[in-house]
Amino acid sequence: MSSDQSADFLPRASGPTQEHAYRSGPRIVRLETVVPHDAMPGLLALRIHTDAGTVSGVPVIGHGETYYIPTAAAAVIHDFFAPRLLGSSATAIESHWRFLYDRMTAFGGWGAELRALSAVDLALWDIFGQLQQMPVWRLLGGPVRDAVPVYNSSGGPSYGRTNRRIPAASGWPGHGDPGQPGPLEDNWASMNRPEELAEELLELGYHGMKLWSFDACYRRSGGQYVSAADLCEGLAPFERIRDKVGDRIEVMLDGHGFFTMAAAVRIADAMAPIKPLWVEDILRPDSLQAMTQFRSRISVPVAVSEMLVSADSYRQILNCGAADYAMIDPTWVGGISAAVKLVDQAQICNIPALMHDCTGPMTLLAGVNVAAARTGVAFQETVRAHLATLYPLLIDEQIQVQQGGLPLPGRAGLGARWLPELFDSSHPGYRCSDLNSR
Repeated sequence: MSSDQSADFLPRASGPTQEHAYRSGPRIVRLETVVPHDAMPGLLALRIHTDAGTVSGVPVIGHGETYYIPTAAAAVIHDFFAPRLLGSSATAIESHWRFLYDRMTAFGGWGAELRALSAVDLALWDIFGQLQQMPVWRLLGGPVRDAVPVYNSSGGPSYGRTNRRIPAASGWPGHGDPGQPGPLEDNWASMNRPEELAEELLELGYHGMKLWSFDACYRRSGGQYVSAADLCEGLAPFERIRDKVGDRIEVMLDGHGFFTMAAAVRIADAMAPIKPLWVEDILRPDSLQAMTQFRSRISVPVAVSEMLVSADSYRQILNCGAADYAMIDPTWVGGISAAVKLVDQAQICNIPALMHDCTGPMTLLAGVNVAAARTGVAFQETVRAHLATLYPLLIDEQIQVQQGGLPLPGRAGLGARWLPELFDSSHPGYRCSDLNSR
C-alpha cells in the first residue's frame, strides 16, 4: 500500500486540526509481534517502533501484550490496524483507540479485535511515557498510593506455560495444570497443604490468596451438579486455612465460570461460613438477569468479571447490583484507556475494582499503573510463580512483591521492556509490518 492509499484509510473529520492531530509528532514506523510458543503459547507480545530517535540513549519503542488467541490478535494488528497506525502519530492515543474501535465494532469485533486494540493501547501509552520521561501512572494523574495491594492466585510455574504432560489443559481458560509437589507449586499446595501455603504467604507479606478448589469437581463431572462430597472437597482447603491462621489472611474462590445456577448457589452458600473476601465467576456472566438473581440469592460478596469485555456489559452489571467487585483485565477490555474508564465507572457505583492478571507481565504492569492512579482499585492479582519463573524470561525488569504490595514503577512508560531476543525474525511466531514496505 502506498502512502497515499494509506491516507485514505484515515478518517476525514471536520477540518485540518484533527487531520494534523493524528499525523503530527513522532510517527509509528514498524509493528512487531511474536507469540513465544516455547515459553507462553497464549501470549502475544507487541513492539511499536517510532521515528522519535532515543530518549536518554534508549530507542523509543512501545511494548504491549494481550493473551489468548494470540495469532488471531496478531493478524488483526498486521492485516487490519497497520494501515491506520503506520505513518501516524505515536502519541494520538485516544484518536487511534476510537477510530479502530469504531471500525472493528462495525462487524461485531469484540474478540481478537479488542485484544489487539488492548495490546496497541498499552504500547502507545508506553511510548507516551517514554517521550514525557514519566511512568504511565503519572500521566494518568497519580500517584494515589505508595504501593499497589496484591493477592496471590494459586497458579504454579507451569500454569499457562508450554506443558508436555497435559498439552491440552494449558491452552484452555481456567483449565490449569493441577501441579505437583515442589517450589512455587501453589496450585498443588492450595489443595494438598493449604494451611502451610497460607503461612508461607503471610510470611512473605501477602494479605490475600485465591484458590480454585472446585475446578477438579468440574473436570470430573461438569458444572451442572455439585454433590455433598464435592462440597466437602472444595471447602476443605478453606477450612484448613481458617483453622491454621484464622482470619489473618483473606481468602477468595475463583470458579472460572464453570457452574450453572443451582450448583453456583450451592457452592456460594457453603462458602458463607468461611467469610471469603469474594467469590468470583462461579456462575458464567452470560446473562445479566441470571447474575442479578445469583447475587440476590447468596450472602457472600461477588466479583464480576474478567470475562466481561465491553463497557456496556460492566454498566449493566453495576447498575443492576449484580457485583460487589468489578474485575477488569486491561489487555482484554481495550487497554489502559478502557480500564481507567471502567474503574471510574465502577467507582461512581461505589464498587471497588480489581485488576486481573494470570497472564503476562505487561498486563500486570498495566494494572499496576492504573491502580497507582485510581483510588477505586482495591487489589491487583499476581501469580508469584509467574513473577519468579516466567516473567524473567520475557522482560528486563524484576517484579517483586514487598509486604503485600507492588511498588509503583519508576521507569518511564509501563515500567519494563520485552527482552529484544524474543523478537527474532526467524521465530515461527514472529510477524512484522513496516512503513517502508507499504
